[in-house]
Amino acid sequence: MARLPRLTVPGYPHHIIQRGNNRQAIFAASGDYEVLLSMLDEHAGKSGVAIHAYVLMSNHFHLLATPETAEGIPAMMQAVGRRYVRYFNQQQGRTGTLWEGRYKSTLIQAERYLLACMVYIDLNPVRAGLARDPADYPWSSHNHYIGRRNDGLVTPHPLYWELGNTPFARDAAYAEMVHAGIPAQQESALTDSALRGWALGEDDYVADLQRRTERRVSKARAGRPPMATSKPEK
Repeated sequence: MARLPRLTVPGYPHHIIQRGNNRQAIFAASGDYEVLLSMLDEHAGKSGVAIHAYVLMSNHFHLLATPETAEGIPAMMQAVGRRYVRYFNQQQGRTGTLWEGRYKSTLIQAERYLLACMVYIDLNPVRAGLARDPADYPWSSHNHYIGRRNDGLVTPHPLYWELGNTPFARDAAYAEMVHAGIPAQQESALTDSALRGWALGEDDYVADLQRRTERRVSKARAGRPPMATSKPEK
């Protein structure tokens, strides 16, 4: 069965996952993390992509981003992917692929899942046992959102600004959200939707997306489609 093309719609937030081939490490030193972040910053700007949140793990990374055009995310990911592989191979004296095929991506309903996705991204290092607190992990956007540093790569989504009327209020509200975490079912839904490419949101949201693209945005129901019935003759 042919694989579905990735779903990219301008103006909507996308959850993106890129993994190392066969779960291999994609970073060998702290400088590698810095290089990838620099490349993301450069090509997000060139491609018209706003990155709302990110985390770089040892063998994969997550992004939450909104493109201005349908070509924005593919252009950014292709440019970053190619440049980083050349850099990493040169640094490590290796050849061949680094990534596990194409990056995975899908759309999420902002009103329902955007802040949850940010929390999910921030808690990745904690779930992996790399940090007891997300603030202790240097390679994510978490510290930007709790006021500990200014991260030029990050463009806050409007929903983040609604968390409070002052920077301190927003920082505190978001820190509390991360501390509370998200339910396991929501965590699983965020992972599965990105890996499988199905849009994540309520029925009305998914239906609206489907009207905007010819690509199927949700999993078809099991069984044969209902047969059309002819109207009785008058």
